[in-house]
Amino acid sequence: MQLFLLGFIIIEIAEIFSVGEFPLSPTARIAFTGIHIGMIIATTWILLMNAVVGYQILDDGTPLSLGLILISAAILFIGTGYITLDTGFNWTGEFQSSYTSPNRNIAIYVLYQLVPLIFLVAFYVLEAILVLRILGEIKPMIYLTGAAILFALGQIFNYVVSPYICNGTAGKIDGALFETLFTLLAVVMPVMHNFLVT
Repeated sequence: MQLFLLGFIIIEIAEIFSVGEFPLSPTARIAFTGIHIGMIIATTWILLMNAVVGYQILDDGTPLSLGLILISAAILFIGTGYITLDTGFNWTGEFQSSYTSPNRNIAIYVLYQLVPLIFLVAFYVLEAILVLRILGEIKPMIYLTGAAILFALGQIFNYVVSPYICNGTAGKIDGALFETLFTLLAVVMPVMHNFLVT
């Protein structure tokens, strides 16, 4: 869980520069975007592996389990970061806009939207099975479900409510502000859940 929290801190720092209105050069913004998206994939993977470790396939905290988690997360970070940077800097031309529509890239969409969602849903399911069936507890599910609801609220603000907030404030803020807040609150919930389970 400490690896997950460290990854989340890096995500938040990168998000400040990739999404925020800091006066950065386009090159720096693309670099921060690559770090941001790569860390989202790596960190949600670490969270999923945290759920898998709960099944005691490998002992938690051993050099082998930590090494496997770190190496696999690093591979995902490097791969995703490369695709993001290649898209932004057009190094190879392989990951440019898909089809004829501008700003539409299937690889980035899958990596930024679908893969983390799959990892998060798998985490929720694995943790729910562990908590309800194996441990026979109900209280940790309140925290886990609360985290899922808070995360969903953040996504609703980011993708549905954001245009209304942006128009209403003349572009000063948008739904990303609330998405970040709800995501932060969602991260606190599994941490509390993890302390209850262990």
